[in-house]
Amino acid sequence: MEELSHFIGGRRVRGKSGRFSEAYEPMTGAAISRVPLASRDEVREAIADAAAAQREWAAVNPQRRARVLMKFVDLVGREKERLAAILAREHGKTLGDAQGEIQRGVEVAEFCIGVPHLMKGEFTDSAAAGLDVYSMRQPLGVVAGITPFNFPVMIPMWKFAPAIACGNSFILKPSERDPGAPLFLAELMLEAGLPPGVLNVVNGDKEAVDALLEDPDVKAIGFVGSTPVAEYVYAHGAAHGKRVQCFGGAKNHMVIMPDADMDQAVDALIGAAYGSGGERCMAISVAVPVGEATADALVARLEPRVENLRIGPSTDPSADFGPLISRAHLERVKDYVALGVGEGAKLRVDGRGFKMQGYENGFYMGGCLFDEVRPEMRIYKEEIFGPVLCVVRARGFDEALSLANDHEYGNGVAIYTRDGDAAREFASRVEVGMVGVNVPIPTPLAYYTFGGWKRSMFGDLNQHGPDAIRFYTKTKTVASRWPGGVRTGASFVMPTLS
Repeated sequence: MEELSHFIGGRRVRGKSGRFSEAYEPMTGAAISRVPLASRDEVREAIADAAAAQREWAAVNPQRRARVLMKFVDLVGREKERLAAILAREHGKTLGDAQGEIQRGVEVAEFCIGVPHLMKGEFTDSAAAGLDVYSMRQPLGVVAGITPFNFPVMIPMWKFAPAIACGNSFILKPSERDPGAPLFLAELMLEAGLPPGVLNVVNGDKEAVDALLEDPDVKAIGFVGSTPVAEYVYAHGAAHGKRVQCFGGAKNHMVIMPDADMDQAVDALIGAAYGSGGERCMAISVAVPVGEATADALVARLEPRVENLRIGPSTDPSADFGPLISRAHLERVKDYVALGVGEGAKLRVDGRGFKMQGYENGFYMGGCLFDEVRPEMRIYKEEIFGPVLCVVRARGFDEALSLANDHEYGNGVAIYTRDGDAAREFASRVEVGMVGVNVPIPTPLAYYTFGGWKRSMFGDLNQHGPDAIRFYTKTKTVASRWPGGVRTGASFVMPTLS
């Protein structure tokens, strides 16, 4: 079994704590690597290296920083197949899905190449007699990212690309379930010309997380994961004076209006609910057909599609999705299905008994479809994070809208309709951060910001797009008057422009 390492100061560093976790290959169930779990001292070593490297990196002009990202994008393109293979082996998603994830991460790095423009401040000539006012954006220093197992390439790039482009150094604490791809990304950044110490990868558990949250040299933390942990990271980090953005759980609804193109809606639901085994924070996990006739037609078309989903190993190009991340998570999802049956929901398709021939020890599960789910049920209220779709029937538009608005999560939502008025009203009134109109997974493009509402997000600024530049910089405003300007004499009243 391979023993992995940390990446500190531009090189692979063996773990010193003596504590390890095991990473598994989900398609076979075999343990494939030992992952070192960093001690506080090891985290502190990474922070010290990052702090020393950041001072010089901040002095590098933005265009030269952008060139490093340009080279990095080229290198990721060169190594895309290798990177996808590492990702798929550790996570379980199909190779095609892995390549799509890599592309969405690269697009954020491409956006950050524009950092010379994105970091420009503002200037006002002669704001008052002889007075010029201007602002500048400056890096924060050492910043960190705690990223989830379900996107071990995309989310790290969403975090470190804008942070590094803005002149910060970065410490990445990836999921210990699939850390191989993040370590490879760090090596590619080094090959692209990033100075050693500017990007560090520290593997670990809660001890490493708390060390990052409490260290005074870490100025900002970004997190993606479950809502309970997001809330903890946000509160603990803010209590230690850090700028924090935390993205938590989701329960994304898709409303199907009576006038919707049903074939289009079913295709969208199948991909959005079951792609990547449902292990996406933007997966559609709740279908809301409006009207009994719509609901009956939807379920009748969904049933055979769910029954015929192709589940296979990550290397099978014909598979719709692969195994789940771990045996423990597989059992958790199965427990939710049993809970739903006990709560009285109608299980139209039961994928719990699926076994993959030749891969009997892998973490596989077929698609599940519930009908007549009610809002008080736990399978509706809680995030399952697996290949389980719940159908909640709504009598009308307002009831469908209320379902999304009343839920504690507000990450993503979609509506399928041919009615422009209904779509426009829905987009305006729905209390959710990302909205799709005939788009099932409305993940914004890299030059817009990504973020949910309510208990899906803690903090004030979102991921990627302009918000990322704001999050990873601090604004300084300068008022300037030179001796040759207008003399005003001493003043003891509140300064004004008069």
